[in-house]
Amino acid sequence: MSRKYKFHNPDGIYFISFAVEGWIDVFTRNEYKNILVENLAYCQKNKGLEIFAWCIMTNHVHLIIRAQEGYLLQDIIRDFKKFTSKALIKAIRENPQESRKEMLMTQFVKPAGTQFWRRDNKPIELWSNEVITQKLQYIHENPVEAGFVFKPEDYMYSSAYDYAGGKGMLDVK
Repeated sequence: MSRKYKFHNPDGIYFISFAVEGWIDVFTRNEYKNILVENLAYCQKNKGLEIFAWCIMTNHVHLIIRAQEGYLLQDIIRDFKKFTSKALIKAIRENPQESRKEMLMTQFVKPAGTQFWRRDNKPIELWSNEVITQKLQYIHENPVEAGFVFKPEDYMYSSAYDYAGGKGMLDVK
C-alpha cells in the first residue's frame, strides 16, 4: 500500500474519505446512515475519536478527524469500518423493504468473506488553516453539488448544520 494512504502523524488532523465497495449507493435509506452516525458517536465516546466535520453521501463518507492522545486513528477507523460493515449487512439482510437486497448481498458477501467498505481511506493530513478551510468547504458543499439540498446546513447527515449554529446529530468541535 502506498505511503499516501497511511496515518503518519499520530497527533495530526486528517481529512479522510472512504467508500462502499463498488461505489454502490447504499446510504439512500436513513436507517443505514443512522448506523454510521450512531457508530461515529460511539467512537467519539469510547474510542478517542475527535470529529471536526463529517458528511455521509449515498456511497461514501467524508470526515475531518483526529485521535485523542493514547489512541491511534488507524485503529479507530479499522474498528469503525469492521463494526459498521457487519451492522450494515445485517440491516440490509433484515430489512423487509429493501428491494435491492439480493444485489447488495451478492456485492458484499462472497465465498471469501464480506467486503462492505473499500480498503482505502485516502487520509490527507491537514497542515494549515487554508487546507482545513478548503476540506471543510468541500465536505459541506458535497450534498449541494449532488443536488440533495440548496444550502449545506439543510443536509441532515453533515456537520454543516453545527457550523451554522445548530445542534446536529454528532458533537463536532
